[in-house]
Amino acid sequence: MLRNLLTALVLLAAAACQTIPGTAGPEGGRPNILLVVFEDMSLKVGAFGDPVATTPVLDAFAQDSLLYPNTFTTAGVCAPSRASLITGVHQQTLGAQHMRTHAFRTEFEPSGFDIGYAAVPPPEVKAFPELLRQAGYYTFAGYGGWAYSNKKDYQFGTPFTVWDDDRETASWDGRRPGQPFFGMVTLVTTHESFLFPVPAIRDTPLARTVAARNEKLLAGKTAVTDPADVIVPSWLPDEPGVRQEIATQYDNIAFTEQKLATLLEDLDRAGLADDTIVIVTTDHGDGFPRAKRSIYDSGIRVPLMIRFPDRRGAGEVRDELVSFVDLAPTILSMAGAQAPDWLQGRTFLGTGRDAPNTYVFAASDRMDQWMDRSKAVRDARYKLIRNYMPDVALLQPVAFREELRSMQAFERLHETGALSELQASYLDTPRAPLELYDLKADPEETHNLADQPALHAVRLRLEGALDDWLGRTPDLSALPEAEMVEAMWPGGQQPVTSAPVIGVSGTVPADLILTSETEGASLAWRLQDDADGGWQIYTPGIRLPAGACIEARAVRYGYRASDIAASCKPAEGVPTIMEGDN
Repeated sequence: MLRNLLTALVLLAAAACQTIPGTAGPEGGRPNILLVVFEDMSLKVGAFGDPVATTPVLDAFAQDSLLYPNTFTTAGVCAPSRASLITGVHQQTLGAQHMRTHAFRTEFEPSGFDIGYAAVPPPEVKAFPELLRQAGYYTFAGYGGWAYSNKKDYQFGTPFTVWDDDRETASWDGRRPGQPFFGMVTLVTTHESFLFPVPAIRDTPLARTVAARNEKLLAGKTAVTDPADVIVPSWLPDEPGVRQEIATQYDNIAFTEQKLATLLEDLDRAGLADDTIVIVTTDHGDGFPRAKRSIYDSGIRVPLMIRFPDRRGAGEVRDELVSFVDLAPTILSMAGAQAPDWLQGRTFLGTGRDAPNTYVFAASDRMDQWMDRSKAVRDARYKLIRNYMPDVALLQPVAFREELRSMQAFERLHETGALSELQASYLDTPRAPLELYDLKADPEETHNLADQPALHAVRLRLEGALDDWLGRTPDLSALPEAEMVEAMWPGGQQPVTSAPVIGVSGTVPADLILTSETEGASLAWRLQDDADGGWQIYTPGIRLPAGACIEARAVRYGYRASDIAASCKPAEGVPTIMEGDN
């Protein structure tokens, strides 16, 4: 009885201390926020002007939402893009720019390292859901038991302090009554790999494995797109297999948006729709060659829709430039939480709105074992790309891409000289060290104008903006990867976070004080007899009644989490919780 009473008292006190002064739960003004992330989808949505897309769910959602058609990811591939989304910091500042850090070991001889690693961001950097937890929000990643709906893939591990629940079955149901929530749900079946043919047409382990998965996860999908109706961009070969692949992507989007419909229906059924801001986007552009992994607009331009409970701005199109690093400060603003100074993004909505971006930036680095390094800057009309390794072809033989019918068409036609000059340039070297495109006249970015005298001033302006950005945001891609890894993981060993020191101050009930010798460590605690209740994020001002026995743990992003520290805090005249008390 005593143990249960103390548990209730501590959790109630902690909840009170973690509430932003002057606010309450959703009923009092702090909204729930739900972020839904499709994969590899680009602007293939009817509401964004695509004439082929069959997207009634997304189109209906768009009618109730603010639309941002000029939204850009910071990379054309998932893990670096997600790293910047979740932190509001560009991936090359985090050490998360290479695709990937953790999944492989000795395969990567060209990159100069021989271990898998987790990136170690600067010590002050935190994922914004952790900042929301500090502000009193319940955070979850995943929903409905849907496969991969809890995809995280940030390249610095998944610190246990980021999410209250990150299982595929996670939902808003785990929060306290009245507690606002932030949820992030990934809808994966638009991913590049779901373009692989079923049954597999290539006898490779990857093709066979993915085809079996696709057959299971795409069960019930119907064909709604005629390959004859699709529009093949000039940078892809116009062949029957390519048309079928593009039609497959449209069909996958039509199939996947039904998950969004279910999620919205569940939100409404739970009585939460009137308290929840819903944001819908995708992690980067299309999954096709020259789109995914590139920093052309085909790889980084994405839809962004924001639906408010009161439907403010419904159907309004805002043309300002938005970067994925802007999502963190904007969501924090929506939640009434303070945005820290180290964020590299701008608040484009909510209180404290910043001036619109003049430029957005993107980068591309190693993909699997294939080295590359490019940077891009874009304004409302022009795009400049700087290729630091022009002796490397754009379309290197990345394993996943090799299974696409479009990539196989590229390689087959290249051997016979049947590609267009533009298409062949993606397989040939050297590449142009500098590319400049007039996006108004050439939205597909197919005519390089870097040497045009009439655009000399534009080129200098964009180069200056790019250099200024690189000067303001430390660029770890300028280092050899082996040197970067050695600085983060000395001797190839993952650093370990120091265990927290537990203290109290004041009289009973006392304030909990947690510290760690590891700079930038995130701290969490729980009652010793409530180990199944999950870790509570630590913020100053948590009150502990006499006799409370607690456990504490720390983690620096990219480090291994600390051992668990434990302590009981007795007080005169109050019994200490002892093992076996009831």
